Order: sequence, then C-alpha cells, then structure tokens
Amino acid sequence: MKEKRLPPLGSLNAFDAVARCGSFKRAADEIGVTPTAISHQIRVLEESLNAVVFVRSAREVTLTTAGLRLQQATARAFAELKEAVNDIYRAQLPPALTLSTTSNFLTHWLVPRLAQLKASVPLLDLRLHTSVELVDLVKDSVDVAIRYSMQPDETLDSTLLHEDSFVLVASPNLGLTQLDQLTRTTLFHVENRHIPNPSPDWQHWHRLYGPESLNIGAGLRFTDETHAIQAAIAGQGVAIVSRLLANDFIDKNILTVPFEHALPGGKYYFVTSKEKAQRADVQALKNWIIGSISA
Repeated sequence: MKEKRLPPLGSLNAFDAVARCGSFKRAADEIGVTPTAISHQIRVLEESLNAVVFVRSAREVTLTTAGLRLQQATARAFAELKEAVNDIYRAQLPPALTLSTTSNFLTHWLVPRLAQLKASVPLLDLRLHTSVELVDLVKDSVDVAIRYSMQPDETLDSTLLHEDSFVLVASPNLGLTQLDQLTRTTLFHVENRHIPNPSPDWQHWHRLYGPESLNIGAGLRFTDETHAIQAAIAGQGVAIVSRLLANDFIDKNILTVPFEHALPGGKYYFVTSKEKAQRADVQALKNWIIGSISA
C-alpha cells in the first residue's frame, strides 16, 4: 500500500499547540499568529488526513480518537526537534569555564561584580568553585584559579593581578583618630593565615606601629576574614584585613581606614594551564579581571 504523505509541518505545529493548550486562542498566542490562522491550519490538516481531529464546542476543544493518536506522535516529534535544535545551539557556544578561588575573594570581590562581568563578556558560561586547597589545573575539571601567594607557579601560566596590603578597618561610628584609642577597642584576630609571612596580625602591627600599651592577646578570634569584616562593619571592634577585599566597603564609607599604616600582603595571580591559556574565554575573563582590579 502506498504510504500517505505527511501533512504540512505548519499544520502539525498548530495542531500540537491546540492539543496542548485546549484552545485555538491560547495556541494562537503561543505561536504568535491569529486564531483565524490556527483554524486555517487545522482545516488544512483535517483535509490532508481526511479525518476530524478536534470536537469544537463553545467552551472547549477536545481531541477525537484520530486527534488523540496524532497528538501522541506530535508531542514526541516536537520534543525531539526542540532537543535537537538546543543541542545544535549549545554546540556553538563556548565551553563552560570553571573558576576556583577562595570564598573570601569570591564573596567580597567577584560576586559584587558579576553583573559587570556578564555585561562585558555576555557569552561567558562561568562556573564558580571555592576551595582553600590548591586544585590541579591540569588534571581536575577546574580551568582557571585566582590564587593568593608570594610567588607565581612557574609550571602554570600565571598573571599577576594585584599586590595586596593589609589595613586596619573600623566602623565610622567608632570615631577612631588616635592610635591610643585602640587600647579601648576590641581587637579582631583572623587565624590560620598562611600568606604572607610574617602574618599581618596584631603582633606584627604592634611591633611596627604600637601603641605600646596595646594588649594584643585580648579580643575575639575568627577563622574566616569575612566574619571579621562583618563584625567590624557592625561596629563591634577593629580588624586587620586585606585592602582589596575591604575596598568596596571603604569606598562606600561603611568601613574606614583611620590610620595610614599598612602591613605587606601577598599577591593575587590569575592561573591556568599552559594549554588553556590561549582559550578565548580564558583570555576574556583574565582581561576583564585585570581591568576591574586596576580600576
């Protein structure tokens, strides 16, 4: 028996929309045509099939037996077509790029600038990963990292982003103007800092800047710099923190740097494998970070 030719694709698409929506008008709105155009496509389909696919009433549109059989097929066919189109589209997009960094850098520097990054590099498919451990940029799925160290890793492609310093920050409400006032202020200690050496702690500060009577053993201790910054913002004491990580708060006068003194910090590097260094998305991300940090 000779096989019957398929009805026009446009009529099948209109039928599938009506079958899902249960309404000519809603189907027309979904496709972006008029209800009259939908009615025409359904008429073309029924003439091609020589069968009625819908029972129309004033309140609803229901499928006939023939319509139900056809809808089962169109649902599968259009779902597979959409999947194929999306696969083709995704294949043309740049690969996803995974960036690993510390939670402090992510929280205080990168997250507040994600909208700017999206506007500057709209096609970048960025995945964010936080870790205090060094990830293997050759073997692991991570593509690039922002690392805090004293020297670059010569086995990788390393670009210096910023040389950090540590400053004393406090809420403007504390009104600090003289070093002697620190003796009457709660000191926040951030523990487990491995970089730089010597550590930018109160012992280092006291040795260089005083005041002589400052009790550096007293105060509150934090294992995370983010928590020390938040406590300083709340006006509960003073902390010695990364200038880069506190800079947004300083610019907005949420935190102040009451004294010009600073302690040396480490260096932020943009790091990737030598094989991935020339990828267009890696280059775009690196250039954006360089420009944003320098600004």
